[in-house]
Amino acid sequence: MTARAKGKRSTGQTPRKGAVGHGELALRTGSLAPAEDAPRSLEVAIGAEVRRLRKSLDLTVAELGAAAGVSAGMMSKIETGTISPSLATLKSLAASLNVPIARLFSESEGRRHCSFVKAGQGARIDRRGTKSGHQYDLLGNSMKGDVVVEPYLITLQDDAVPYTHFRHAGVELIYMLSGKVRYRHGDDSYVMEPGDTLCFDAAARHGPEELLEAPMQYLSIIMYQRQD
Repeated sequence: MTARAKGKRSTGQTPRKGAVGHGELALRTGSLAPAEDAPRSLEVAIGAEVRRLRKSLDLTVAELGAAAGVSAGMMSKIETGTISPSLATLKSLAASLNVPIARLFSESEGRRHCSFVKAGQGARIDRRGTKSGHQYDLLGNSMKGDVVVEPYLITLQDDAVPYTHFRHAGVELIYMLSGKVRYRHGDDSYVMEPGDTLCFDAAARHGPEELLEAPMQYLSIIMYQRQD
């Protein structure tokens, strides 16, 4: 009879490469998103800031280049981060953009944007296509990055009008907070009650089709690619 090996019995499984020990977190969150963005090179960070500042002044590449004494071709390489500009060039660009030279390095400092809105202090706005009785409170904003995130608290009052022709780029997520609504997306409709979630391609026509229990509130998060 073969003697059992002392200690824990083997499960026959090979530990995953990079597995962490007890007390450590294998995943920072439950998301499948990468842990963090890959760090950008200094040239790319400077180029992104130059481009952002130029656009904020409504200048073309050629116009900024002419003001700073830099050719359009060189400007294009600077903005795409494919060249390392000299200190003299950076000083000239900063002067033409009317900012201190340190501003051009701000994108390389690794700062992350955060938006905080106190309860009841969301910005009341009128969105395109909004119908009577649809109240939109903007709960935050994403000022940087390639993806725009717009979180809204939407309230439909007793006098709200059903409207199923909202349509825009990106993805939208709706989380029902109170009331009851039949919500249409494309050819399908869903009865939504508190706690229900609907996530969809917002390019299809969508919106509240039937207001079953008003007033009602739901959280709407719209995400789309930023357009420069």
